[in-house]
Amino acid sequence: MIRVLGSALLVIAGALVGVGCKPEGPVEKAGKQVDQAVEGVKDKLNPEGPVEKAGKKVDQAVEDAKGK
Repeated sequence: MIRVLGSALLVIAGALVGVGCKPEGPVEKAGKQVDQAVEGVKDKLNPEGPVEKAGKKVDQAVEDAKGK
């Protein structure tokens, strides 16, 4: 019984992952560019510390991995 439920959960999770991944459209890409521009201006006005910079690099790496 536990194996059947576990297998069913794996199938459902796999289906949800497949449905949730769609390619970015032009509006979403433009929105990301605007967000990056705003972050750049904000960084000029209020510089980040080393921990914040490291966190942003990790976030960017995760975003890049999702996009591929």
